[in-house]
Amino acid sequence: MTVVVGIDDRRWCEFVEGHTDATLFHHPAWCRVLERAYGYRPFAVALERPDGRLTAGLPLMEVRGLRGRRWLSLPFTDACRPLSNGQDPALAEALDAERQRAGVRLVEIRGPITSPPGHPAARGLNHTLTLRSDPDDLLRTFSRSQVQRNISRAVREGVRVRRSQERADLLEVFYRLHLQTRRRHGVPIQPRTFFEQLWERLLAQDLGFVLVAEVDGRPAAAAVFLAWNGTLTYKFGASDPASWTRRPNHLLFWEAIRWGCEHRYATLDFGRTDFGNEGLRAFKQGWGTIETELVYATLGARAPALGDRRLTAALGAVIRRTPSWVCRLAGEALYRYAA
Repeated sequence: MTVVVGIDDRRWCEFVEGHTDATLFHHPAWCRVLERAYGYRPFAVALERPDGRLTAGLPLMEVRGLRGRRWLSLPFTDACRPLSNGQDPALAEALDAERQRAGVRLVEIRGPITSPPGHPAARGLNHTLTLRSDPDDLLRTFSRSQVQRNISRAVREGVRVRRSQERADLLEVFYRLHLQTRRRHGVPIQPRTFFEQLWERLLAQDLGFVLVAEVDGRPAAAAVFLAWNGTLTYKFGASDPASWTRRPNHLLFWEAIRWGCEHRYATLDFGRTDFGNEGLRAFKQGWGTIETELVYATLGARAPALGDRRLTAALGAVIRRTPSWVCRLAGEALYRYAA
């Protein structure tokens, strides 16, 4: 039997918390962050046993825009695989039936559903690192030229990394570096409300933390990691180009790996890499990661186009050539429509 439940429904929470494949992106708290920051409506479609227990399911959010109503699992999320327990065909059919019943044109799933009526498509690469109980054993498996040498250089150059769960380290230190990074890349920054919700609903609840790398007492790089259910997930990173020669980012990741090993996490997820971004791909491969294709699936219409590249290029040029407040304003006004 198919049921549509709220993401705070007791049965859904118990199902997610008891599922070994669930990541923080299946957790109700992540949906609440997106809901409060962007106004999307969260819910879950699940399969239910006669005794009321859920056996498979997927969190979704309804997005309304120029392309009509769509269900996404989930917006601004690299991966959110269906928790199907081997019931892919039944879950796919249930999702499609609910889509049609609600009059929704498209369901986009940030994970694979290979059985009909799903339409799978590779949308990038994912890199994961299997953690060990002894981080020093893991260190010896990293690329000597790309990783081990750069970690040692960062230490010699006096880079210091601190782990923080302080609000100011997210909303001030990280945010400033992130704004510089987004402006340099010519893309809008997420609304400040998003980071406020990220702090309130995740980091303040011990579901993640900020790492800050400092050089001579000044922030050189910072990263946000989400942590739950055995998976440590790299979500955001930012750095000051003036400090790149001291390799602060390598030391940031090494400290995250050490923390994950010491706290018995099983996996570090390095997140999505777009096709063609060979520099980022090489960086992640240097840590001895396992590379897999990131496959998304759609129900209903085929996967939407990735957007007008000319418009994206024009917006990027404006952001790079104008003050930081333009990057902030563009994010406040437009970011929610990029889902």
